[in-house]
Amino acid sequence: MASRKKAGAGTRSLPKSASSRKVEATSAKRGRAAKAKARAAKAPVKVRDSYRPPAKGARRMGPADPGSPVEVTIMLRGPQLPGADELPSRPLSVREFNARYGASKRDADKVSQVLRERGLKIEEVSLPGRCIKVSGTVAQMEAAFRPGLAMYKSAEQGEFRDREGEYKVPPSLRKIVKAILGFGQRRVARRRPARAAARSALRLRKFEPIDIERHYHFPPGDAAGQRIAVAEFGGGYFAEDLAKYCKKYKRAVPKVKTISIDAPVPTRAQIERMKPPKQRDEFDSTGEVMMDVEIIAGLCPKADISVYFARDHQKGWVDLINRAIDDKPVVLSISWGASEEGGGWSKAAMNAINEALTKAAMLGITVCGAAGDDGSGDMQNDMQAHVDFPGSSPFVLAVGGTMIGHKSGKTVEKVWRVGKGKRIRGVGGATGGGVSSTFDRPGWQKTDIKSVNKNSKNGRVVPDVAALAGSPGYDMIFKGKHDYGGGTSASTPLWAALIARVNALLPRRQRRRFLARLLYQQASHGGPLGQLVCHDVTVGNNTTRPRPNKGFKATKGFDAVSGWGTPIGTALLLGLT
Repeated sequence: MASRKKAGAGTRSLPKSASSRKVEATSAKRGRAAKAKARAAKAPVKVRDSYRPPAKGARRMGPADPGSPVEVTIMLRGPQLPGADELPSRPLSVREFNARYGASKRDADKVSQVLRERGLKIEEVSLPGRCIKVSGTVAQMEAAFRPGLAMYKSAEQGEFRDREGEYKVPPSLRKIVKAILGFGQRRVARRRPARAAARSALRLRKFEPIDIERHYHFPPGDAAGQRIAVAEFGGGYFAEDLAKYCKKYKRAVPKVKTISIDAPVPTRAQIERMKPPKQRDEFDSTGEVMMDVEIIAGLCPKADISVYFARDHQKGWVDLINRAIDDKPVVLSISWGASEEGGGWSKAAMNAINEALTKAAMLGITVCGAAGDDGSGDMQNDMQAHVDFPGSSPFVLAVGGTMIGHKSGKTVEKVWRVGKGKRIRGVGGATGGGVSSTFDRPGWQKTDIKSVNKNSKNGRVVPDVAALAGSPGYDMIFKGKHDYGGGTSASTPLWAALIARVNALLPRRQRRRFLARLLYQQASHGGPLGQLVCHDVTVGNNTTRPRPNKGFKATKGFDAVSGWGTPIGTALLLGLT
């Protein structure tokens, strides 16, 4: 009997043609590509110039506590700021600057929305400052930006949170976010006590306010009505020391206001309760703070002095400078800094700081920045010459240092350099100065000075000017006792005080102008203004030995160790008038 086949049994599918197989393969490939593209569209993207090398001398201890709080400052894009050669011929008002160069509300709203969706809190939005302050936990920051936060430990700083490498942002923000500052707590520009700079001169009579005024021919006045800002990244403020200093020299005690950006301003009693080495560090930094304030107060007793305190990390720098600019001083004194290539700065952070300095120059605020106290090496040991940032910015009046001695019965002022040109165990030092490898040389800085580094760019030359940094040093009061000051940390507030004194005497329409650029312009009497308003320093050098053993010499006219020279205050007043 014939067997019965089940339905469908014995049927076979026909083989697919080659063209059919090719179509399916192409379709599958396209599907995979579409999925990959969709994943890529959602993947975080690296922020340009956010790379940061590991902290020198620091050891990674482990990941940061996921629940630990973090606040960051996010820098936003905005209209292109002018370069050093494109600054407006007259200072802009705050309203004009904000209208032309502030960030857009649309960008700020978009960033805020995206970050809120990720659980972060928007603390503050500043369209004029082109920034947003955002807070959250370490875990939330990691989820949003992938910074790779960890705890580190070094002999200099102790334990601190930091990051290495780059961070990222959601892809929808890639063109809006320029930098994110505040993930880490790494110090970037510690200011070492410069009072040691005057130790070799203890047998000489230290400069008092009247000596400064006479030696540098300050015009008469007391800077009444002028607001002077001072940037500090450590230490406290001892009002009793300033009162004693002013009483000693029969000067009125000026109005001094301390402003905390993100750091408390400790009193002497609070510092004395700290444990070493923190106590020593805080006293050292406070000594530097008091030197700044006393030099300015002695020369500008009727000025309003605002002292801003922030933590010495990248976020602290940007937040402080932006806040000080918002308060519209005539001058901002910054005696802190670090080598451009020292590893403390990310390029994105340097760009953010430089944008803030650009704004200051456009508003007619002169920012005085120290050229550094460790000669041409600037505390780097790579056989290269370096310059200090932010003094190297073309939007800063960089201030170098000199020292005064006697030769054949005559007073001689020359470039400050003691010992091997850098501070070793608190002794020695030399003025910073040289050629920037980061910032282009402005067109208005007409000089043929070249970098001493092989294959390096011939960038911005610093300093622009100089003043006393070494022998015989400055008289000051610290912890109720007589003390001494020095370094470019002292010459910088001296120039800030002179600018305020001069500004108070200028006709209203000629006040508040960015001084650095003006010094290179032709004066009505012939020659660059700097040549007419400064005493030329022609002796000395800032070479660092044994390394890098490269440096610059003082020459006739403008040079890379003393700039145009030391101030002739009355000539500066006349030249600006």
